[in-house]
Amino acid sequence: MQIAIVLYPGFTALDVVGPYEVLRLLPDAEVRFVGAEPGPVVADSGVLFLGATHTYTETPSPDIVLVPGSGPRTVTAMADRQLTEWLRRVHLTTRWTTSVCTGSMILAATGILDGQPATTHWQVLPALAAMGAQPRNAQRIVHSGKVATAAGVSSGIDLALWLAGEIAGREHAEMIQLYLEYDPQPPYDAGHPSKADRAVVTAAKALGRRIAVNPSEMRAISVIAWRRVLGKFRKRRELSPAPAKQWRAGGST
Repeated sequence: MQIAIVLYPGFTALDVVGPYEVLRLLPDAEVRFVGAEPGPVVADSGVLFLGATHTYTETPSPDIVLVPGSGPRTVTAMADRQLTEWLRRVHLTTRWTTSVCTGSMILAATGILDGQPATTHWQVLPALAAMGAQPRNAQRIVHSGKVATAAGVSSGIDLALWLAGEIAGREHAEMIQLYLEYDPQPPYDAGHPSKADRAVVTAAKALGRRIAVNPSEMRAISVIAWRRVLGKFRKRRELSPAPAKQWRAGGST
């Protein structure tokens, strides 16, 4: 089973590493870190690097695709035509197409989530709706057909365990959970806006604004918006019936 975990500059490390530690323990798992070219790819911290082992071209038909999110670089990835076109192609034959955190925004940019229930980081849910998906605020994992999306960062571990159960059965998934000793007992209970104090929510929103979109991302936002408008226009033109020919005596016009 070939598992392709996407790496693009500015990915969030836990979105990748958390699911990787689970999915690599599936029977016959072949994990690939897939990117534009093999080599080191920097995470959103600017400090940590992971290595892409294969290119998109070298990975034409993975069984599972996982797209991580990012703090400051999600929009750039959404506008990356090489990435989005690869996702559209492989989605046709994947067993599962998945995302963690704002990775669902990248899936949305491909049209894969149009009209589909999905989730993402709680701060980005309105943007996910604007991209054509049906956001689910209270769900940590949302699946529709073969598409599964997870909420913010840490939920990627839960998504991977859920996938393990779907693929290899509950007992195998529980074995992985026990082996990893994944038994969350956080010292605080502020992991969702519905649980956190108002001051904590305000501070978290401010942090998100500081790291989410920088000026260099603004051009990418306009590119994405233009592509979506143009794509919808072209689709309407394709679906519209051709105008009837006008016939006159003596010939056509």
